[in-house]
Amino acid sequence: MAHGWAKLSRGPAGFAKLLEQIHAPMPEVTAWVSVLIEVLGGLAILAGAFIAVVSVPLIIMMLVAMFTVHLRYGFSAINTIGLTADGPQFGPPGYEINLLYIAGLLALILGGAGPFSIDRLLSRRKGETATSPS
Repeated sequence: MAHGWAKLSRGPAGFAKLLEQIHAPMPEVTAWVSVLIEVLGGLAILAGAFIAVVSVPLIIMMLVAMFTVHLRYGFSAINTIGLTADGPQFGPPGYEINLLYIAGLLALILGGAGPFSIDRLLSRRKGETATSPS
């Protein structure tokens, strides 16, 4: 959600320029779709709502980012490229973070959203409806 909010607050047009540089199709539309998926999908994950459904586009976005941007920088999320008087200098992150996000989303899909989630609340109500006499 934070990544989508950052793109939204800076303006999706800036993200569209980045998408254009990596030859993404329809960069303006793709930028807005990405922002909406990240913000709304992140909010749904936070609330534990429709986890299996919202995880799929989020995983797809992570895979696209991994293969189009991060793969060329190697595995590590932190790439130290030098040390100056001001401290360490970091290069672009590798694909480690993408894999961590994907693993977290898969864990939520397989393990469920948890006892205080909207998904759990909906499944309880569905169970009550199925067992209540008509």
